[in-house]
Amino acid sequence: MLACNPKPEKLPSGEDKLSPGIVDNPATANGKADSSNIPMFQFEESTHHFGEITEGEIVSYVFKFKNVGGSELVITNVSASCGCTVPEYSKNPVEPGKEGEIKVTFNSNGKSGMETKSITVLANTIPATKVLTISAEVNQPVKK
Repeated sequence: MLACNPKPEKLPSGEDKLSPGIVDNPATANGKADSSNIPMFQFEESTHHFGEITEGEIVSYVFKFKNVGGSELVITNVSASCGCTVPEYSKNPVEPGKEGEIKVTFNSNGKSGMETKSITVLANTIPATKVLTISAEVNQPVKK
């Protein structure tokens, strides 16, 4: 199949956006695949709790992972469940045995109480998605 627009889409930062079409997910119809050649995430942790924060604070956390698979790991998209949460990730492939990061920034402005947000990572792994979670107890500022 040929694309109508051979030029890659540009991100607001000016970087080329990776196309999901470059992901080679070696699953087969019968569900069997050569697992020795599949990229695999190994996250240090997949959840992070910021604890108590004051409404209006902006907090960040870096999820670190290692590619423990046998081929390059390519992240094609990272999306958050809410506009108050912004993920950042490297657009470069992660070689086998190497590490990568996904930075997540949460803006608590207008939030109150327990807040939990999910971050969905799309990559050429099996399964193709990985869900990360952040949470915080957002307290109202003390009035003086």
